[in-house]
Amino acid sequence: MSIKEGWGNGAQACRALGIARSSYYHNGQKDPRKEQMKQEIIGLSEKHPRYGYRRITALLKRAGYKINAKRVARIRREEGWKVYKKQNRIKRLGISTTQRRRALRNNEVWSWDFVWDQTEGGSRFRILTLIDEYNRQCLAMYANWSIRAEDVIRMVQEAISRYGTPEHLRSDNGPEFIAYRIQDWLLSQQIKIMYIKPGSPWENGHIESFHDKLRDECLNREVFSSLQEARIIIEGWRKEYNAFRPHSALGYQTPQDYAQRCTKQSDGGCAPPNPAPLAAAGVQGEQGGGATAPMWQENQTTETLVELSF
Repeated sequence: MSIKEGWGNGAQACRALGIARSSYYHNGQKDPRKEQMKQEIIGLSEKHPRYGYRRITALLKRAGYKINAKRVARIRREEGWKVYKKQNRIKRLGISTTQRRRALRNNEVWSWDFVWDQTEGGSRFRILTLIDEYNRQCLAMYANWSIRAEDVIRMVQEAISRYGTPEHLRSDNGPEFIAYRIQDWLLSQQIKIMYIKPGSPWENGHIESFHDKLRDECLNREVFSSLQEARIIIEGWRKEYNAFRPHSALGYQTPQDYAQRCTKQSDGGCAPPNPAPLAAAGVQGEQGGGATAPMWQENQTTETLVELSF
């Protein structure tokens, strides 16, 4: 039943409801810019289903859109887009009061570790990952059925030729990282080794966080028919992670852009990564916004630093 049928004419109905006649006769029109932005949000959400609304907002702002994160969250909620993730928390024994070395510049601390996956046929393979803790950049990833010391050395050599030589390498006490051949090679390269306390993966939090993203956004979404296919897909994700994916700890910059920006800073004035995710793990860096490194001694840390003399 229309207004005219129930209330008489439109003018009488508007007076009874207390609204302007122009509002009654006006035909609403959708803003094409808002509709375009909505389609962009839906398109990015479909392409990157494991990205949250903050990361989608960062991608839109990078593309030149002026949009608020709350609006992105509202549109994603209306469309049914939500990232569900179950966190398996590791129970810690007591509160750590020690200090760990925190990277304050590029190539100061690299971290490496292994993660595993399997092909469609059930054959398991291993992936060796190498990251720079300061700029969060993934320097190299190598997948194979088994990884020997020669493969580890070759991968690190390629990363050094591309990014430079690190001062320290942080790792656990796995047999691959304590092998004499690897230690002798690191000695020849003047690279110091930092081993975390056995059974304490949270002390190597950067690489553990990276593995969580790798598994959530790549390994859990793909079915690999062969090792070669896995290598291609993993390498493609590594490039996307470095050059496209916004990183929350870097102010939603990409690791590659952040690393290049820090390299161009001649006065060392590059803003440090967000320390909030590291504070809970006992990692301390700059105090009060200063640029000096924290006091760090061997008897105040749970890491074992292998000093290499020449």
